[in-house]
Amino acid sequence: MVEMTKLGLRNVHVDQAGSVIGWVGAGTGPLLMLNSHMDTVRVSSPDTWHHAPFGAEIDRGMLYGLGACDAKGGLAAMVYGAKLLQDVKLKGDVALVFVVQAESCEGVAAQVLIEEEGIHPDWVVLGQSTDLNISRGQRGRLEMRLVTYGRSAHAACPNLGNNAIYAAARLVFGLELLAGQLGDDAFLGPGTLAVTDIRSSASSRTVIPDRCELIIDRRLTLGENETMALSEVRRIIAREGIEAQVQVTDCEITTYTGYTHHKRAFYPAWVMAEDHPLVITAAQAIRAQTKRRPQIGRWDFSSDGVYTAGVAGIPTVGFGPGDPRCAHAADEHVRLDDVCTAAEVYARMAVELLGME
Repeated sequence: MVEMTKLGLRNVHVDQAGSVIGWVGAGTGPLLMLNSHMDTVRVSSPDTWHHAPFGAEIDRGMLYGLGACDAKGGLAAMVYGAKLLQDVKLKGDVALVFVVQAESCEGVAAQVLIEEEGIHPDWVVLGQSTDLNISRGQRGRLEMRLVTYGRSAHAACPNLGNNAIYAAARLVFGLELLAGQLGDDAFLGPGTLAVTDIRSSASSRTVIPDRCELIIDRRLTLGENETMALSEVRRIIAREGIEAQVQVTDCEITTYTGYTHHKRAFYPAWVMAEDHPLVITAAQAIRAQTKRRPQIGRWDFSSDGVYTAGVAGIPTVGFGPGDPRCAHAADEHVRLDDVCTAAEVYARMAVELLGME
C-alpha cells in the first residue's frame, strides 16, 4: 500500500477481506482489472533451499525467495505498470487488486471484490507466472473427503475389529487405477486424481482404528463435472463393498482482517477462445514489447480465473513473469528483467484495451 500510494495511485485501500486495491485512469469508462495474489504457501523444507526463503537475495539477475515467482513478481510488475500509466490519459480505468487466500481458496477474494465491493471489470489479467507467455485457461479443481469406517478393537486382537486403514488402502488402489482412466481434452489435457492426505482416528496406538479419512485432489478437464467425479469414486466404494462415504470438502477461511467465508471446494474449469479479442490484444502487447511471438497455452495449476471466468464469465487471461515450474518449489525465483518487461506489457495492454484520449 505504501508504494502504491507513493507512486500516486488513487483510492489505495484494503477491502473487508484484506485485499489491497488501487486505481489509475479516468475514473469512468471501461474497466481493466489487474489481479495478483499476495499469499504464499509455507516453506516445507528449508534445508533444500540454497537461498534464504525470506532473504530476497539477488544472484545474477534473479530474485530468490518464497513467492518471488508465485506471484509477487507479477504483483510488483502491475504496480510499476500502473506507474507508467500515470501520465497517460486513458479512456477507462485500471483497478489493481492484490488478493488474499488464493493458495487455499482461489477465487474467493475476487468474488468479494466483484459481488460485495462492487468492482465490475470488463476484462481481467491475472499476474501468476507464465514466463511472459499467455494462459487462456485451466482445468477445474474439486477436493473430496473420503471416509472409511471400521470397528475398533485391541491391537493385540485385530481379528476382533475391522481396520478402517485397510479398507482405505483398498480404495486407494482403486483410485490409483481410476486416475489412468479419466477424461481428456485436446487443449486442457487430461483430468487427474491424487490422494493428498491420509489420517486415521483411534483412541490409542494400540487400538484398531475405526475411521480413516482420505483427501482427494481431482482436477477436472472439459467434459468432466462434480457429479461425475463423485460418482466415479462411489462406484469404487460399491465395488469393494466397503462402508465409506465421499463428499466435497468445505473451504472455510478467516482472513487477517477477520473476514470469514464458507464455500464448497469446487472450482470450475475455464477456457478463453484463442481468437478472443482479449487474447489477441494480450499477444499483440507482448509482441510489441518483447519483439517475439508469445506462446498461447494453459496453466496446470488453479487461479482466480475459476471465479472471474468460470463463474462470473468475465474475459480473463493470465500473463506474468517467472517460470511456472518454480512455483511452490525450493529456490523459487524470478528474473528481474522479466518483471520490468511485464510492467511495460501490462501498461501497453491497458492502453490497447481502454484507449487514449
